[in-house]
Amino acid sequence: MQTIELDPTLSHTLEQARRPGLTLVIGNKNYSSWSMRPWVAATAFGIPFTEVRVLLDQPDTAANIARYSSAGRVPVLLAGDMTIWDSLAICEYLAEQFPDKHMWPQDVAARALARSVVAEMHSGFAALRTAMTMNIKASLPGRGRTAEAQADIGRICEIWEECLARFGHRGFLFGEFSIADAFYAPVVMRFKTYGVALAPALQAYCDRMLAHPAVARWVEEALAETEVAGAHEDELPD
Repeated sequence: MQTIELDPTLSHTLEQARRPGLTLVIGNKNYSSWSMRPWVAATAFGIPFTEVRVLLDQPDTAANIARYSSAGRVPVLLAGDMTIWDSLAICEYLAEQFPDKHMWPQDVAARALARSVVAEMHSGFAALRTAMTMNIKASLPGRGRTAEAQADIGRICEIWEECLARFGHRGFLFGEFSIADAFYAPVVMRFKTYGVALAPALQAYCDRMLAHPAVARWVEEALAETEVAGAHEDELPD
């Protein structure tokens, strides 16, 4: 994977991003949970792409993202002349383009459940996102535990328990690593940052996730970032 740091003073940046192949536009790895999902999925399955990182909460952030997508948010996948925004749409596109990678479970029942829990993650858990924002560098045990966030934690634990019991067999949510695990990777980050106590089987799942090469690489690169997104730090719960 090649990385391009977005510098608006360089006229060739966009030309590089639009060259043949896949380009994934993401935000800061320390904060951008939505960027983490397709990045981890593509990396885990060995799908080559060029990375473009747009720094969040900067005066030129909106203009820089607008270079790639009018939706105004990251992540964005550039595939030739196509622009695909939204993390789930990106992962679905990759799964279609690389069917031999088996990014979704091959079993019909497992695949249906995987898509259901990914859709729930994609559209739900607003209280958790608000009260326990992703900040991989931070350590905030016990913080952000609103009643609503605690309810979201309980529901996520139910999901993990069901998937692991039915299909995980002490591995990932559906045995082999899948898009479902990539979608819950930012939750694993949040649980670590905020010191969420989990049942042993669920903590073991989080430990396996943290040890997965794609997740570990994202975390390593997040910890190496020197930029600070002020608004994201301001959003940290008291």
